[in-house]
Amino acid sequence: MNKKISQKIVSYKVSTEEQMQETAAKEIESNIIQMHEKVSRPEELAGSTYKIKTPMSDHALYLTINDIILNQGTNHELRRPFEVFINSKNMDHFQWIVALTRVISAVFRKGGDCTFLVEELKAVFDPQGGYFKPGGRFMPSLVAEIGWAIEDHLQKIGMMTKAEIPAHQQKIMDEKRADFENAAAPVAEASDFPPTAELCKKCSVKATILMDGCMTCLNCGESKCG
Repeated sequence: MNKKISQKIVSYKVSTEEQMQETAAKEIESNIIQMHEKVSRPEELAGSTYKIKTPMSDHALYLTINDIILNQGTNHELRRPFEVFINSKNMDHFQWIVALTRVISAVFRKGGDCTFLVEELKAVFDPQGGYFKPGGRFMPSLVAEIGWAIEDHLQKIGMMTKAEIPAHQQKIMDEKRADFENAAAPVAEASDFPPTAELCKKCSVKATILMDGCMTCLNCGESKCG
């Protein structure tokens, strides 16, 4: 293909290899699909269903979170939550459940960082008091347990990371727990932690014990002594 140059050439510049790679990278980045409210819903979505059973109701709630796969089959593949459904035989909470699922789904489809929803939901307290889950975890409300389930899902798809206890701190916790259990009376109830343990304000699990003059949580490692 020939192209006629009708104007006088006054200067020229040769692109370096780095500039060409940078230009190519920008073109690839511009083609990456990010989550936003205009992304259309595909015919099929993959998801997970979580069972939520509280001692306050005879019927369980089933929380379903469907995910959308963006840039599928490429190095920029992303799995993002797209919508939420909550089903139950108990119709007492029907109105606020419908409202909650619509709001959460709208936040998911909006894109960006949606992890703030977890802390907002977990901070909701029932004025009639919460309840304990098997294993000693305290749930301040049904809404808070929905927040815990969403957090678990976001960790599974890589949007959130689970806080890991350092190996040296875990070793110290294991040693303290062994010393405490040896000195305490035999455990009378089925629990992962001593029956005299107190509720941890950080992880909401009855796992805080007094060892060496310091209140220490055997579940998350929280300690007043630092």
